[in-house]
Amino acid sequence: MRVTTRTSGDVTIIDLSGKITIGAGDIALRNGVQDVINSGATKLLINLHEVTTIDSSGVGELVSAYTTATNRGVRLKLVNLPDKVSDILQVTQLITVFDTYDSEDEAVAAFR
Repeated sequence: MRVTTRTSGDVTIIDLSGKITIGAGDIALRNGVQDVINSGATKLLINLHEVTTIDSSGVGELVSAYTTATNRGVRLKLVNLPDKVSDILQVTQLITVFDTYDSEDEAVAAFR
């Protein structure tokens, strides 16, 4: 799992690539989100475009990221959900928890 961070205006974007699975993937996501929140960001967008696989541990880590962000006053949104991720969020009804967007421009604009 590869985690990279960039910004678009005042929105911090975490780009994820690979598998969000138990072990390295979920830990990488957790550390990436913690680093962004600890840096003082208040608007966080997680780009899942290049995520190939997600398991229950990865879903749990997304929920944990959302909870941590919300508790710290950070707004978190998801963008570019692959079909596999979208399906899992639909089945678990977590899709109602997250703000999700199909395009990065749309997601960044939604923070305004």
